[in-house]
Amino acid sequence: MYKHLKLALAVMAVSTLFMQPVAAADKTTKLKVTLVSVELVENNHVGNEWETTAYVNGKEVQEGKSVTLNLKASDSIKLKAYAEEQDKIPESGSANVAVKVSSITKSVNKALQVVVTENRGRYSGNTAEWKFTYKIQK
Repeated sequence: MYKHLKLALAVMAVSTLFMQPVAAADKTTKLKVTLVSVELVENNHVGNEWETTAYVNGKEVQEGKSVTLNLKASDSIKLKAYAEEQDKIPESGSANVAVKVSSITKSVNKALQVVVTENRGRYSGNTAEWKFTYKIQK
């Protein structure tokens, strides 16, 4: 009987060790992602009227505003930036990046560069460059 008790305690101890990582994996981290700025860095005759849109995990976010996320360490934060020149035949460009939650140990800035290329007329081939800056905080 003493052997059975020892065996039962050993099985419980081992199963407890295996259960802890599963519980840790289910733990979520609260993150705040802010769209710090959207800047037109360069415009070589592409256009004067623009529409820009930024996304955090599929949610649209405005410049100066934040999105709060509860994510697991194994998840990623998906950032997307989009710029479109507004005319009869609009040109557009976009950029995407995924940031692993496990890689975020302190506040970090992430910049996305969006290039829009003129596709018609005498300025065909010229580009405009946008910079979208996001701040990710725990």
